[in-house]
Amino acid sequence: MRIEPPHKGKVCRSLKVIFTLTRRKRRARVPAMNIITLLLPYQPPWDWQQFHSHFALRAIPGLESLSANSYSRGFSIDRAPGWFRVAPLPGQNALELRCRLASPAHLDQLEQRVRRMFDLDSEPEAIALHLSADELLAPLLQRNPGLRLPVAFDPFEQAVRAIVGQQVTVKAAVTIVGRLVQRVGTLIETPETLGISHLFPSPQALAEADLTGIGMPGKRVQCLQHFAARIADGGLKLHLADGSAALIEQLCALPGIGPWTAEYIALRAFGEGDAFPASDLGLLKAPVWGTEGIDARRLKARAEAWRPWRAYAAAHLWHNYSGG
Repeated sequence: MRIEPPHKGKVCRSLKVIFTLTRRKRRARVPAMNIITLLLPYQPPWDWQQFHSHFALRAIPGLESLSANSYSRGFSIDRAPGWFRVAPLPGQNALELRCRLASPAHLDQLEQRVRRMFDLDSEPEAIALHLSADELLAPLLQRNPGLRLPVAFDPFEQAVRAIVGQQVTVKAAVTIVGRLVQRVGTLIETPETLGISHLFPSPQALAEADLTGIGMPGKRVQCLQHFAARIADGGLKLHLADGSAALIEQLCALPGIGPWTAEYIALRAFGEGDAFPASDLGLLKAPVWGTEGIDARRLKARAEAWRPWRAYAAAHLWHNYSGG
């Protein structure tokens, strides 16, 4: 008996479903090795509550996990999976980093990324001295002397978050990025107590994914996937080797990416101390400017005096705007 094959379109759709299901069943396994614990010292003041509040608004379920006294996530270095947990050590001016890696060779890079993520190497006294020359910023620095600059673990991940977050609330952006992680991200095996199940999607996976119904306008989906494709094929490098201005210029040359997105990527993806998204609503509406706020042109002009620490001024203005 001969069975007629279904219509060609149905075959393609069926194969796509089978491929998707097969892909989702794969789990990234972290090779068995002892958990490594490191102490990451910093120069005080430094405020865990600032970072807790930051992640409480932005943590992606499955990718990140936050408790009252710890932050955990899965990650990939050189396509090798791992996980880490960070916890403050009161009275010791240090964070505890517990991690499991695919290779001990990745430990130095992980340590550097986590230090940057929690801004452990900044110069709080020098920054405060410089910014306090502005009479409106001075009271903010006095109230929050330990304020730092939270930075993403992975630049590509932060760039995706910034593109998704264009013209939507932080909560809405977290919801959409969470869908991307669940739909396209790789499953990872971690201890159940961590609450981590996924790695962030790779540039290639995101560029090739079917994002129908993900919750973004079609043009923004195109922007996101074009960006991911440029990263995947090497046409765009996410680094500051040529300076932040060069990266911002390259990003702004891509369709759908403007100055706010590019500056925000430089600030949050790399901790660029002088990045400044002057058109950001939270900066324009900060209470320090009074009930009428300030426009982007005047803010940008005033911020010239804050160089080379404009990003830290932004951190204080954001904190002043949100109270967190």
